[in-house]
Amino acid sequence: MRYKIGDVAKILGISPDLLRYYEKKGVVKPVKDKNNDYRYYESWDINFLIDCLWYKNFGFSIDQVATIVSKSSIADILGMMEVKEGEIEASIRRQELLLRRAREHLEEVRRAKSLLGKCDLVFSPEIVRYLNRYNRLYDNSAALQKLSQEWLRYMPLTHRCFEIEREDLQNKTENYAWGFSLSMDYVRELGVNVEGPVKLLPSEPSVHSVFKSTGEDAFSPRYLKFLMDYVRENELTVAGNARGNLICSVLEGDQLTGYFEVWLPIEPKPGLEFANTSQEEST
Repeated sequence: MRYKIGDVAKILGISPDLLRYYEKKGVVKPVKDKNNDYRYYESWDINFLIDCLWYKNFGFSIDQVATIVSKSSIADILGMMEVKEGEIEASIRRQELLLRRAREHLEEVRRAKSLLGKCDLVFSPEIVRYLNRYNRLYDNSAALQKLSQEWLRYMPLTHRCFEIEREDLQNKTENYAWGFSLSMDYVRELGVNVEGPVKLLPSEPSVHSVFKSTGEDAFSPRYLKFLMDYVRENELTVAGNARGNLICSVLEGDQLTGYFEVWLPIEPKPGLEFANTSQEEST
């Protein structure tokens, strides 16, 4: 039995244009009616078109599919399938990482309000971070532009991170820096180079909390005053720069509000117990 192009398109759920493309590539050779120029396909042609759909669903391009079905040897098919196997494995690993990061973010958002304004003693997570904005000024040097673009490609495995130097907290100035951070498992997975402006920040005994700021451009070191009050009231000593992450930005009332997680390093002293908040161990 012979089938018109429209019939074949309906049988296979593909467009007539794609059928014409496969004809152009020599995958199928429908018979043309000399009187009306209609194309007629045999079941033999449909078999090859089903082969095309089979390979296409592996993720091969239309050009690759046409080559596999009509112009390839066994060795050619083995080579192309081996390459595709590697691509699929890489895609699966990427999806696994995205699923893990989605679950981490869900947990961060879920606990944001319960931790708001509360201080506890923890070991901060070990991270690698890259800063490219100081107060409201981005560093636009050519070298750092390239590095910034590289880190943008790591999203969403990254956090948007900030850092406030100890002296600015103690002197109550308005200086801060912003950039990106990665937990160590993602650093290893992505093969991130830790050099130059990309720094490794070790796990440290810290005061940990969540705070929020409301309104456009409202972020400020002054929101960490409650941490400094906690340090003073408990006779602790600040041992390094405060660092943290943007958890999320949400609409509260009629204003945009940011929720931030923060760690403030302190010097350990007898009697203090610190929990571990390493992202690698909590997931």
